[in-house]
Amino acid sequence: MSEEGRPPRVALVTGAARGIGAEIVRALCRQGYRVVAVDWCAGGAGLARAPGADYPQPEVAALHALRDAHPGQVAAVVADVRDRAALEAAAALAVERFGRLDAAVAAAAVIAGGRPLWETPDPELRTLWEIDVLGVWNTAAATVPRMLGGPDPGGCRFVAVASAAGTRGLFHLAGYGMAKHAVIGLVRGLAADLAGTGVTAVAVSPGSTRTSMLAATAALYGIDDVESFASSQLNGRLIEPAEIAELIAFHCSRAGGVANGSVVSAEGGFRG
Repeated sequence: MSEEGRPPRVALVTGAARGIGAEIVRALCRQGYRVVAVDWCAGGAGLARAPGADYPQPEVAALHALRDAHPGQVAAVVADVRDRAALEAAAALAVERFGRLDAAVAAAAVIAGGRPLWETPDPELRTLWEIDVLGVWNTAAATVPRMLGGPDPGGCRFVAVASAAGTRGLFHLAGYGMAKHAVIGLVRGLAADLAGTGVTAVAVSPGSTRTSMLAATAALYGIDDVESFASSQLNGRLIEPAEIAELIAFHCSRAGGVANGSVVSAEGGFRG
């Protein structure tokens, strides 16, 4: 039982094998959560990658290491967020293994770009749409009904990781920006649909954060050192994934419901 005398809270996190997603799992575990950690683990030899997402992807060993570091708290699931049935199975596992589902974090995403809009290949655009947008949609569709049918809908939270690109246009990243703008619209619509249920939805928008995705962004721009992105932020430094994770963990909590329908900036004063 938790300190408040309640059973441990349970969360599902996508994009969990590394970066912000892995730090979210760690932050929630420190708070006593049980977590179903989901990642496509497309970095293994012979695994197909999505068009445009041709930078190194996480391997299954990273997901299993996260599970093994939190014995009894984390269930590891290899699943692609484009596969609604796989996410349904992961959400069902949360209830079967841990008895309930209180929070879901849609953190899985890829980046692609490096060209103007009119030169962006259709397969690359589909990758961004299917993973970064429909992946969030599928995560919500798989998890929200279990929250609504659980023992404490009023304490249930859905959090989507958006981006500073979700509220502005960035050079040669029109497709990625489109996708993140759509995530924000999705969350606002979900929050409206959930009115009166107690379940809430929020989007958290990081700025330049020290992740593999930021390294991939630097490569798209022909930049060798990701530290150069720090000059675009008023705080004068890159954000660490653990900082974003702590903010998201708050929004997974019962207290985090106050931000329902909001887009929460975690941009470090991003100036574009």
